[in-house]
Amino acid sequence: MAEQMTVVSLVPSVTETLIAWGIEPVACTRFCERPEIESVGGTKDPDVEAITALAPDLVIVDREENRLEDYQYLLGRDLTVKALHVTSLSDVSSQLAQLASIFDVEWNYSPGPPKASRNLTAFVPIWKRPWMTIGSRTYGVSLLEHLGIELLFSRSNESYPTLTDEVVSTLSPDIVLAPSEPYPFGKRHLKDLELIAPTFFIDGQDLFWWGSRTADAIQRLDAQIETITQKDF
Repeated sequence: MAEQMTVVSLVPSVTETLIAWGIEPVACTRFCERPEIESVGGTKDPDVEAITALAPDLVIVDREENRLEDYQYLLGRDLTVKALHVTSLSDVSSQLAQLASIFDVEWNYSPGPPKASRNLTAFVPIWKRPWMTIGSRTYGVSLLEHLGIELLFSRSNESYPTLTDEVVSTLSPDIVLAPSEPYPFGKRHLKDLELIAPTFFIDGQDLFWWGSRTADAIQRLDAQIETITQKDF
């Protein structure tokens, strides 16, 4: 079935997972980092007319990653659209199992038992100007809590709270974990971030891309966090 089905993926982590399963989409987003595959725009601004013209057997979207209006447009063009919704590690198992069944692929994943608390509270910025972070019902929070890290704003009513400079200046986490995406935090931002707390850069794809990479991503982040806990700060 997988060999005969034409697929458009509008989710970078799904594109990566499909390719790991031996399935190459006919098109994907420019954020999927697959220049050999036709691009149909971004996750928030896909070229829905180009997708319609491709007449794929299946379009894959994610409720966190893509816009409702694009999903509805594609449905209105009589396309089959599979909408995933991953907001936690446990969702990776259930949602990817549904996708695997469509392609007759074996998929069996369990994150294993969570780590004991490391007694570290972290602030995780995902944007600057304005500052934004991850809050409740997000995959990134679920993953870091699984690794024993407590997150500021993890119990926020918002999934992605926006913060003023004044609020950020009053934060007192033990550490800042600055991911490489969606905002490309790097050394040039270290001065500002260090005003909040000792700062460590982490791989944004490991933190936010779920799917075939999840097991290895957990191991890599776990090893990095273990190294961080050994430091004096």
